[in-house]
Amino acid sequence: MVNSEYLKQTVEPLLDWFRENARDLPWRETADLRKKTDMTGSGSPERSYYVWISEIMLQQTRVEAVKPYFLRFIQALPDISALAVCPEDKLLKLWEGLGYYNRVRNMQKAAVRVLEEYDGRLPADYEALLDLPGIGSYTAGAIASIAYNIPAPAVDGNVLRVISRIVENEEDITKQSVRTGIEAAIKEIIPKACPGIFNQALMELGAIVCLPNGMPECDRCPVSDLCLARLHGKIEEIPKKKVKQQRRIEERTVLVIRDGFYTVIRKRPKMGLLAGLYELPNMEGHRSEDEVLCYLKEEGLAPIRIQSLPPAKHIFSHVEWRMSGYMVLVEQMSVSDNPDLMIVEPKRTEAEYPIPAAFAAYVQYLQILLGQEKYEQEKKQ
Repeated sequence: MVNSEYLKQTVEPLLDWFRENARDLPWRETADLRKKTDMTGSGSPERSYYVWISEIMLQQTRVEAVKPYFLRFIQALPDISALAVCPEDKLLKLWEGLGYYNRVRNMQKAAVRVLEEYDGRLPADYEALLDLPGIGSYTAGAIASIAYNIPAPAVDGNVLRVISRIVENEEDITKQSVRTGIEAAIKEIIPKACPGIFNQALMELGAIVCLPNGMPECDRCPVSDLCLARLHGKIEEIPKKKVKQQRRIEERTVLVIRDGFYTVIRKRPKMGLLAGLYELPNMEGHRSEDEVLCYLKEEGLAPIRIQSLPPAKHIFSHVEWRMSGYMVLVEQMSVSDNPDLMIVEPKRTEAEYPIPAAFAAYVQYLQILLGQEKYEQEKKQ
């Protein structure tokens, strides 16, 4: 049980600290945050949309990595109407490199519903937000409090860590009961005049001061004198987390197929890992040159030269790919009647077809870039 009475002492120090130290982020109205008068929380459609997009992007992704993605996304899709009708390949290309592609698909599903049921504006209601695809309690709380000034808690991993340390809670933070208890405690103390500022203060503290893995910068913390974990020397022990399950290992052989002008890609199935994205052709297991050459001939390709490429790996949440690769030069490009295989120019792949970061180690042999690397290169030119 989290002691909400004890937590009340943190409210004013956190608000004062955040108003002075809030980072300038493209989805924040930082100038308004730093005013001593509280915001009204009028909730413009733009603001609620920006909060929503940024919070989905920030899940398991660093702030600095999200900034350019966010700016590109809202430039291409400035409102919910644009998001609702965006072609899937364009949508996934905008997301390329962020991973967890179902998040952006759920965003589009939610946008369609918001367009149909709420006239294109995210509802100013916590329960209605929670009912939309891809919006859980944290995101609903963030939108409700930051965009609409509704006193709803927004408890993410940063907040779980901050609160657990302050009250010296040694329960496993991966348990739903612990999250629910912390949400209830925050709901008791959240200031009704500025709930969004308070929620952001907790998030910000966890992001830049109360860091994970026993490395908090307690000398910068506005509530360090109230932190029971610090006072009792338990910073390195809290928060508690259960040990993650070991990832399943999958071996794959990736093929970079080229002639003088074209390469081969294919679309992944509509269901399962990386559903609906495009990939370099690949085979289960670590295959020999002879096995690869046999596969290529079955697909109607005439290999001229084959070269081994360095191994690579990519880690998903529950699976780890350990990859070997081959660069294959073929005669004039043509494939069998396999509808999954596509012959395209590499630069067109870079511009139009979303390729997951799992293949980043091998697409470099096509002399193309993915995701953020591509946009950084474009800025230099």
